[in-house]
Amino acid sequence: MGEKRNRRDPAGAKARKSRVRNGETRLDAIVLSAMDAIITIDAEQRIVVFNAAAEKLFRCKADDAVGAPLDRFIPERFRPSHRAHIEQFIRTGETSRRMGLQSTLAGLRTDGEEFPIEASISQATVAGRLLLTVILRDITERVKAEQELLQAHAALREGEARLEAIVRSAMDAIIAIDEDQRIVLFNSAAEAMFGCTAAQAMSGGLERLIPARYRDAHHAHVDRFHRTGDTARRMGMQMALAALRSDGTEFPIEASISQATVGGRKLMTVILRDITERVNAERQIRNAHEELRQLSIAMQEVREKERTRIARELHDELGQALTALKMDVDLLETMIPADRKDMRESTATMRGLLDFTVATTRRISADLRPLVLDDLGLAAAAEWLMQSVVQRAGLRGNLMFDPACDALGEPYASALFRVMQESLTNVVRHAHAQHVDVRLERSGDTAVLTVRDDGVGMDRAAPPKPRSFGLRGISERVLMLGGEVNLASKPGRGVTLVARVPIATPAAVALGAGG
Repeated sequence: MGEKRNRRDPAGAKARKSRVRNGETRLDAIVLSAMDAIITIDAEQRIVVFNAAAEKLFRCKADDAVGAPLDRFIPERFRPSHRAHIEQFIRTGETSRRMGLQSTLAGLRTDGEEFPIEASISQATVAGRLLLTVILRDITERVKAEQELLQAHAALREGEARLEAIVRSAMDAIIAIDEDQRIVLFNSAAEAMFGCTAAQAMSGGLERLIPARYRDAHHAHVDRFHRTGDTARRMGMQMALAALRSDGTEFPIEASISQATVGGRKLMTVILRDITERVNAERQIRNAHEELRQLSIAMQEVREKERTRIARELHDELGQALTALKMDVDLLETMIPADRKDMRESTATMRGLLDFTVATTRRISADLRPLVLDDLGLAAAAEWLMQSVVQRAGLRGNLMFDPACDALGEPYASALFRVMQESLTNVVRHAHAQHVDVRLERSGDTAVLTVRDDGVGMDRAAPPKPRSFGLRGISERVLMLGGEVNLASKPGRGVTLVARVPIATPAAVALGAGG
């Protein structure tokens, strides 16, 4: 019946053959133009199809590959297992399978170069003939990328482990918080510092580690830092920082904060250091300095009192004795006969010596302690000092004295007078000046003494002269009273000395004496 139909419909049979040929042509075109290498082998694992991609992949022409065993494109060490794998696949009757699920696959180019591949295999019977088709892809770049990724992951894990070890063993407390200021990291040093475990710390917010009176300001500070985008900043520049242990005790800290974005999540890290010992040491140093300052003031007062005593004894007792002796010499002279010129010359010499001794005694007494300072006050003493320097050194001088300073008591009056005296002495000795201005005024609770000359000036960068104690003595006197000395000078432009001395109120003085 079939032969009759074929004889009856020769056109249909011809069309069917044409469709088969067209299908085979399209299939050949697809295989030849495929991006992946396609190799078809028979049951004896000899190559029957080797497309263009396979030629490029293995660097071998199809004419040289077809008819050759597939083993030539497999590294020798893999050939037995590969052949056994294909035979096993044939026996199973499966239509397709991915290859290399249990082991890495490798291909072998004709020049001997090995490279990793990804493959799948399928089988089908065509015209009674078993054919197996392998589709291959060179995955060198992917394997390389995977290896690099694995290395990167290993390096990252190593870095994370190293960082974790550093954070865990750090001497300073390290605390990391998120954008809501919740604690996400609390190292061992932080546990020891705050007296709580990391789990306890992370169960609450950062506020539990800060005294209640500072919490609002601290929260605002951290939030402001988060908004600025700064990477790091020291904390506590405007105010002292304090932390709170789990037992409720407060302690001073030094802190720095930094922020970074990790995995799209912004984290801020605070590094804390307990500075209790340093603060206590600084307090002890300040107390020691204050005690030394008070001792120096007391010693200066004792020195001034001793100078006053000696000056008064020189002025009163020795001065009176010399005056009486001079009167006796004058009386003796009246009793000498007129013809005794030798005796009259001797008494004249004695009178001159007595005058010189009286002047010297007065000068020594004034240098020790000008009695006018005690008797008439600072204003009169400053005026006397200025007149004395002007007359002795031939300078032109000007004194401006604020009446509010005349009521200053000890130790301020003596200190300011001595600073003025030493400054004018330096002008006379070193400045070669023609004019000097002295100004003493009171600004609030501060006395300001300014001494300005038009002399040769000085080089502030030059080292001080050996055994030159003038400026050092001035600074010591002012510093003892908690003040400061500023010196401005350039060669050829004179010197301006400004001493500022804080004046304690009577209430403050009484409070200090009571303490």
